[in-house]
Amino acid sequence: MIKGVTVDVLSPTDGALDRFGNKTKTYVKTSVKNVLVTPGATADLEASRPEGVTIDYTLHFPKTFSGSLEGCKVELPAPWAGTYDVVGAPSPYIDENTPTPWHMPVEVVRSHG
Repeated sequence: MIKGVTVDVLSPTDGALDRFGNKTKTYVKTSVKNVLVTPGATADLEASRPEGVTIDYTLHFPKTFSGSLEGCKVELPAPWAGTYDVVGAPSPYIDENTPTPWHMPVEVVRSHG
């Protein structure tokens, strides 16, 4: 039986103004259960990714998750422990075409800082 892990999704929201009057971002944390973690794609350094983005992991989100992941970060538990940036604006597959509980692949890259 395939079993996912619980991850924390950090969604950006507008924060308070800093001392110079610039907008800041804060993140709202939401836990998502039953997310599958797989190694990143091996074809990520070809012409399809001219900026050389290396995908660290592909996360497969369950059908129970709704919402946008664009601009979000994801905190993974051990053994992948760390904060990762979501690449692009992931969208789910059609539920009828995915007989398993997972329907949305989400590519993530390591976030430093």
